[in-house]
Amino acid sequence: MATEDTLRLFFALPCPPEQAAAICSWRDRQALGGRPVALENLHLTLAFLGAQPAARLDALRHLAAGVTSDSFELTLNRLITLGKGFVCLAPSEAPPALLQLGGSLAERLGALGIVLDSRPYLPHMTLARQAPTQAQGAAATFGWKAERFVLYQSQNTTNGVRYSELGSWPLRSAAASD
Repeated sequence: MATEDTLRLFFALPCPPEQAAAICSWRDRQALGGRPVALENLHLTLAFLGAQPAARLDALRHLAAGVTSDSFELTLNRLITLGKGFVCLAPSEAPPALLQLGGSLAERLGALGIVLDSRPYLPHMTLARQAPTQAQGAAATFGWKAERFVLYQSQNTTNGVRYSELGSWPLRSAAASD
């Protein structure tokens, strides 16, 4: 539960609006059930921080600014269900640069004293919550070039959950890393 002194935070790759629209259009034709995630909230989580003291925000921005990782092509083509009814799109094979980015964030967050989930990192984009059935298997293929990562705040509003961007950091282009 976030109060004025705490913020519910996570690092993620934002989903470009044109891809988000295509994903939602596809998802809505699949009869997945559950509560669909709003188009503007689609993202691929890199690190979920949970409730953090608001006073830690500057340290988190500084931490993110020190992360160096290459941009990469992200392809989501697998439908999976996680936990209690979280229907998600996932890559059939995670790009090495994505795993390196997630690992770098986890390492730096750990050094800051932020404990992340102990389960291995599983890249995914949540499409719906509280789905009554398990969805598994191949999916339509969606992809984009990941060129930045973002620190988001999750806020409960009367109109549902809203994610606000609190910072954005570029990923290196392949030409810049040569």
